[in-house]
Amino acid sequence: MQFKIGKYTLSDRHPSFIVAELSGNHGGSLNRAINLIKHAKKAGANAVKLQTYKADTITFKSKNQDFKINSNSPWSKFNNYWDLYKYAHTPWSWHKKLFKTAKDIGIEIFSSPFDETAVDLLENLRCPAYKIASSEINHIPLIEKVAKTKKPVILSIGLANLKDINLAIKTLKKNGCKKIAILKCVSSYPSSLSEQNLKVIPDIKKRFKVLSGLSDHTIGNICALASVVIGGSIVEKHFNLKSSTKTVDSFFSADVKKFKEMVDNIRAAEQAIGKVDYNISKSSKKNLNGRRSIYVVKSIEKGEKFTSKNIKVIRPGFGLHPKFFKKTLGKISKKKIKEGTRLKKSFVRLY
Repeated sequence: MQFKIGKYTLSDRHPSFIVAELSGNHGGSLNRAINLIKHAKKAGANAVKLQTYKADTITFKSKNQDFKINSNSPWSKFNNYWDLYKYAHTPWSWHKKLFKTAKDIGIEIFSSPFDETAVDLLENLRCPAYKIASSEINHIPLIEKVAKTKKPVILSIGLANLKDINLAIKTLKKNGCKKIAILKCVSSYPSSLSEQNLKVIPDIKKRFKVLSGLSDHTIGNICALASVVIGGSIVEKHFNLKSSTKTVDSFFSADVKKFKEMVDNIRAAEQAIGKVDYNISKSSKKNLNGRRSIYVVKSIEKGEKFTSKNIKVIRPGFGLHPKFFKKTLGKISKKKIKEGTRLKKSFVRLY
C-alpha cells in the first residue's frame, strides 16, 4: 500500500510522514495560527493539520447534563461542550489564509472535518487528504462524504474497537476510498506510556492491509520514535509554539524545540533502520582482519605433521579459514614454514 499526500509518498519504503496537529493551539489568534504553520515547517514537519468544525456542527448548545463536561476532564473549566468548542475551534474564515500560508512555504496542509459541511469547505480549498478523528469513528455519514472525495483518508482509532474499525474501512471502500491509513491512538490527554500498545501498529498493516502509524498524545517523543522503529509510516503530534504559551491543548502538545527533537530522532532512527541487507557494510570491511584465521605459531619442518601446538585459530584473518582447522590436524606439511606465517591450502599434503 502506498499513496501520496501532496508531494510526499507514504509507504513502508519511504520516510515517515510527520504531521503537526495545530488543533486549538492558535488560541483564537490568526497570527499565531500562521506562526504555528511556519514554525512547524522549520521544525521538520511534512504537514500541518487543522480541525474544521464549529460549535454548532459538533455539538448542541444545551444546559442538559448530557452536554456538560465532566469535572475530571482537563477541559472542566468550560461549562459545557458548546463553550469548549466555541473557544477552541479554528474559524472557517481563516482556512483560506492558512492553506495559502502552507502552500507558500512548502508544507502540506490538510484537516479533520467534523461534519459534511466542513468537507465542502475543505474541498473548495483543494484539501489533499482527510483525517477522521477518533471521536468520529462512528460518524458514518461523515465517513461516506469524505470517502466520496476519493482522497487519502487517515483514520485514528483511539475510541474504536475492531467492529468500529471494520465498519469504517468497509464504509470508506464502499464509497470509493482506496487510500487508507490507520493510526494507533490513545484518546486521553496526555496519555500514558503503559496504555500505548504500539505492537498494534504492525498488526494493523497485516490485518487490514493499510498503512499504519501513531497519533501520539504522550509527553515526550519515545512513543513516536518507537512507532517508526516497529513499522509506522505516519506520526501525528499536537504542536505548540512554546511550552509557556497556554492554550486549550498546550498541556499535552510539543513545543517547537521538542517537536524538532522528535523529528530529528525519527530521521536518525530511519537511517539506522535502513533495509534488509546481510552483506558486510562498507565501513566494516576495513576491519575484516579482526576475524580469525589459521596461523603457524611454531615453526614447522617439511614433512612434519600439523598439530594444535604448531597451528592455531587466531587474529588477524589473512590465513586459512578456521573451518579447515580440524581437517588440517594430522596432515603433513609440504614445506618448511616459519612461525607467524599465514597457513595456506597449498602448504598441506593430501588436503
